[in-house]
Amino acid sequence: MTAFIIRNIGQRLILLVFISIIAHTIVHLAPGEPSLVDPANPRMKAEDIQRIRDAFHLDDPMHVQYAYWMRDLFTGELKSFKDNQPVLAKIWDRFLNSLPLFLVATLITWSIAFPMGIKAALHRNSAFDRSTTFISYALISIPGFFLAYVLIIFVVQNLNVSVIGMQTFGFENVGPLFKSMDYLWHLTLPSLMTAITGLAVLSRYVRSQMLEVINQDYIRTARAKGLDEDTVIYHHGLRNALLPFITMFGLMIPGLIGGSVIFETIFAWPGMGRLGYEAILARDFPVILTLNFIAAVLTLAGTLVSDILYAVADPRIKF
Repeated sequence: MTAFIIRNIGQRLILLVFISIIAHTIVHLAPGEPSLVDPANPRMKAEDIQRIRDAFHLDDPMHVQYAYWMRDLFTGELKSFKDNQPVLAKIWDRFLNSLPLFLVATLITWSIAFPMGIKAALHRNSAFDRSTTFISYALISIPGFFLAYVLIIFVVQNLNVSVIGMQTFGFENVGPLFKSMDYLWHLTLPSLMTAITGLAVLSRYVRSQMLEVINQDYIRTARAKGLDEDTVIYHHGLRNALLPFITMFGLMIPGLIGGSVIFETIFAWPGMGRLGYEAILARDFPVILTLNFIAAVLTLAGTLVSDILYAVADPRIKF
C-alpha cells in the first residue's frame, strides 16, 4: 500500500508539471492581452500599459514567464492583473464561499440518489420506477438556468423573501442567530439547484448498476443461504455496484473549483466558479492559471483516492 501510494504520488507530480506547462502555453497563446481589456479607458496611457507589462513580465519569453509564475505562486507573491491583489488570498476567500455550497449539494445528491435508484431497481417497472424515470429525464432535459429563474420568481412572489447573494440586505447588524439562519436560507436554493441535475443523473446510474448486480449468481446464492434481503442488497449487491461511483466521487472533488458558474451567477453567489469566469473576461492570467493548477491538483488527488477506495470496496483488487 505505502509503495503504491508513493509511486502514484510521484507519477502524478510529474504529470502535474506537464499539465501546468501546457495550460500556461495555451493561456498565453490565446488571443487578447490584459492591456486590451479596457482600451477605451482614458486614464490608461501607453506608459501605464508598458509599466504593467514590465511588472508582470509580459514581454519576456514564455519559459521565463512560466518560471516567474511558478516562483510567485509557491512564494505567495503572485498578484492579480485586475486589482494587484494576492491571487491565493482571493482564491481562498472564494473557496470558503464555494465549500459549503459544494458540500450541501453533494450531500443532497448522494443521500437521495442512492435510495431512489436502489428502490427503482428493486421494483423495476413499478409506478415508482416509471415516475422517477420520468422526473429524472425531465430534470436532465430542462435547462438548469430556466429552473433557477422559475424557482426565484416562485419564492419571491409567494414568500416575499430575498434569495440573491449570501445575505439579505439590511441584515448587517442583526444578531449571530439571525445571521446564521439568513445564511442557511441563501445557501439552500443554489445548493438545491446545483444538486438537481446530479441527482437525476446519479439515480439513473445507481438503478442501472443495481439491475446488473441483483441478477448475478452470487446474489441468488446469498438468498439461497437464507440471508435477509437487506444484507443481500446492501452488503453483497450495493458493495459490488460501488466501483463506478467511487470513480465519480473522485472526479467530483474538482467541483470545488468549477462549482456551478451558472448558478453562482444567477444567485450572485461569490464562489470560485464565478471568480474563474470573471478572470477569463478580464484576461487575468495569474488567476486563470492558478485556478487551473489547483483544479489539476484536486483531480489527481481525487483519482488517487478513488484508486485506494477500490481495494476497500472490492477485495479482489490488489495494489
